[in-house]
Amino acid sequence: MTNPSQYPLMVVGTVAIDSVETPFGKRDRVFGGSASYFSYAASFFSPVELIAVVGEDFPAEYRKILEERPIGLEHLTVCPGKTFYWKGKYESDLNTAHTLDTQLNVLLEFKPKLQANREPEYLFLANIDPTLQLEVLNQVKRPKCKFVACDTMNFWIEGKPGELAKVLKRVDMVVVNDGEARLLAKEANLIKAGRKIQNLGPGTVIIKKGEHGALLFHEERFFSLPAYPLEDVFDPTGAGDTFAGGVMGYLTKTGDLDFDHFKQALAHGAIVASFTVENFGLDRLRTLRNSEIEERLNHFKELCHF
Repeated sequence: MTNPSQYPLMVVGTVAIDSVETPFGKRDRVFGGSASYFSYAASFFSPVELIAVVGEDFPAEYRKILEERPIGLEHLTVCPGKTFYWKGKYESDLNTAHTLDTQLNVLLEFKPKLQANREPEYLFLANIDPTLQLEVLNQVKRPKCKFVACDTMNFWIEGKPGELAKVLKRVDMVVVNDGEARLLAKEANLIKAGRKIQNLGPGTVIIKKGEHGALLFHEERFFSLPAYPLEDVFDPTGAGDTFAGGVMGYLTKTGDLDFDHFKQALAHGAIVASFTVENFGLDRLRTLRNSEIEERLNHFKELCHF
């Protein structure tokens, strides 16, 4: 068991129960949520503390899944009511998820609290209401917390632009997908969009492009990474959160925030995410070993080198 003082990385986000349908199958009540995927992926590189809320219906076996890894669960709070629920369906190209049902449930009462003696060095604000992201930022003391990153989505970009703008001014990095980047920057070209988002506050911007890889904007420098090519993709749910977990976990492990380490972090995040999509929920990550990550990473290097 990891000592509570040994969590240099913290994630604040959702732990959820999902129902997912893809062209390859259908699963009801799958363990999901942004913080679940993020923390499980990050734990391959660094211990991570998870801050989230679940309802009384949250299965005990799901908590045990998180306990398989060096993930701090002291702040996984159980509240009266039901756990956040999402139901979605993917089309044949697996790039677009159609939301069929969303039930916020106990997430409506989520008030994340950071203990004064438990401030992390690295903090990730997963895809939650920017008002909650701001509440967490108000509890963080710099420079003890030396790097803060966040995620967001179209719903918040359109629904709470003022609050999101305040968040972006106070974070070091933002991770968004290509559609979110275009909406946030009001710019169709992703290179221009990345630069415009940097001007909103974060010195580092990562734009996820799904099966087409990711773009990194770090201060004045730029890097483009392809995706690892896969023959079998079963469920892309959580791939973006897994990617972010791998990126932040690697940065936390190295303790270095220069451009070369960011490029390495992107590659490690992409590789862990490539395993996530091979099965539903966290199933593939639960069987994943560090040796498999290294093997696929070496193959990835060979594919990208010329």
